[in-house]
Amino acid sequence: MHPKRLNGLDTLRAIAILLVLMSHYCGFVSKHQTFGFVGDIGWAGVDLFFVLSGYLIGNQIMSGIANGEPLSLKNFFARRLLRTLPNYYVVLAAYFIFPAALSGRSTSSLWQFLTFTQNIGLEYGQTFTHSWSLCIEEQFYLILPLISLVLLRLKSPPWLAWCLLIAAIGGGMLFRGMAFLPSHPAGGTAFLHGHPAFDAQVYYSTFGRFDELLPGVAIAMLKNFHAGFYDRLMRHGQALLITGLLATCGVLYCINSDDTNKLLIVNALGFSLLAISFAILTLAALSPNSYLYRLRVPGAGQLALWSYAVYLVHKPVFMLIGAELAKRQIDANAPLTIILVTAAGILGGWLLYRLVETPFMQMRARWFPSKARQTTGSAKGEDNRTYASPSL
Repeated sequence: MHPKRLNGLDTLRAIAILLVLMSHYCGFVSKHQTFGFVGDIGWAGVDLFFVLSGYLIGNQIMSGIANGEPLSLKNFFARRLLRTLPNYYVVLAAYFIFPAALSGRSTSSLWQFLTFTQNIGLEYGQTFTHSWSLCIEEQFYLILPLISLVLLRLKSPPWLAWCLLIAAIGGGMLFRGMAFLPSHPAGGTAFLHGHPAFDAQVYYSTFGRFDELLPGVAIAMLKNFHAGFYDRLMRHGQALLITGLLATCGVLYCINSDDTNKLLIVNALGFSLLAISFAILTLAALSPNSYLYRLRVPGAGQLALWSYAVYLVHKPVFMLIGAELAKRQIDANAPLTIILVTAAGILGGWLLYRLVETPFMQMRARWFPSKARQTTGSAKGEDNRTYASPSL
């Protein structure tokens, strides 16, 4: 049932979900900077998932197009819905069944949750806020194949697709930059600035974050439409790894810095530059010449496999346990407490994976087999496409 796994992609996915776990542990359990700088940048785990999603979904679509195969929207959407909806609806039901324990200060309408539009107008502290990233990915899954189909029907040259992709990334930068510019309320003086990138109005916004999936799409385009250049890149896996690490550290340092002279640049470009840095690391993960590709981290494959379920379940588990720890005055910063609570979040995800996700994935394999399975009788060679990100 599972495709042949790539160690590098598994490692990146495992890092991404661990970053998210640490960030939410600080926010909902310890309410303290338990993990120092790493906890401060835990939000970047979602950004890494965005890049992986962009590559892996983009590769699913573009590999078929590059091979002259028709793009079946029915098959694509059916596979995506069977992958994402069952887990999501089970967790959504838990939020509505146990509102006293899990609800925030307000809750979006049910129809917004059902249509993946609750990120529109979402504020910090509302119910099931970590589903905002699923909204953006589901919207991405809807738009990317449609645009690809239009370009395919028009027989557009690859340069047009590149122009659209670059323009879209620029659009994300422009949106964040415009949101940060000074606002002028009627009858009042101008505010120092509008909405920084980490304000809910920007951070949760589709227009403020969608461009982070596009560097991953760019990798898929290189792989399928510029094979010669892609192969030359793959020969420099170690250089890609070092460049990606340096770029990631540099961008994260700038985003976390308090230099007011750089605020506009950081707010406008920060998320996009971080996604590009993660895309370089993804290229390294795909290169057989990279340590990231060769190194198999114990447990990373399993954690990557469960990552979507863990992402959905861990936060309500943390909220419930955090409240009990506070009530019983148990030190949430103690190493043993950290290990046990984190293990509980992962265990909850594993149960969701086994009880809900696995049966639906088996159903999907029977009803809507992948192209690789149809042509080879197995799932080999799928580049981990089935288990790409928390919502892939």
